[in-house]
Amino acid sequence: MTMKLNVALIAHDRMKDQMVNFCYAYEHILENYGLYATGTTGGRIEAGTNLKVNKLASGPLGGDQQIGSLIVTEAIDLVIFLRDPLTPQPHETDIQALIRLCDVHYVPIATNLASAEIFVKALNQGDLDWRTLRKIHGS
Repeated sequence: MTMKLNVALIAHDRMKDQMVNFCYAYEHILENYGLYATGTTGGRIEAGTNLKVNKLASGPLGGDQQIGSLIVTEAIDLVIFLRDPLTPQPHETDIQALIRLCDVHYVPIATNLASAEIFVKALNQGDLDWRTLRKIHGS
């Protein structure tokens, strides 16, 4: 029995174009995984690619927290969160909580394009398949 891994995609406003371009470039890999995204980001990804995305609420309206709950229930296996490090975010506490949940639940998180590319290539090579085994056997 194998289970599909799920990827969460989040991008701050100034990073949404980069996220769409990233997803377009790696569409051939991402199409093999379950994709979840905060509302606006998910809509932009679907408009700019052929990917199907499970869209949640916008980040400031609770989407970050929804993704956090999916992390806690082991429904998310990788988070790609293109953060804007130069613009203050009014929901910074939610962002920090999401990053903390990734650490607590051993979920890899990429916060910039360089790390996102490494993780997507790792997905393609099967380097995160241990997460599938963890789901099947529970640990």
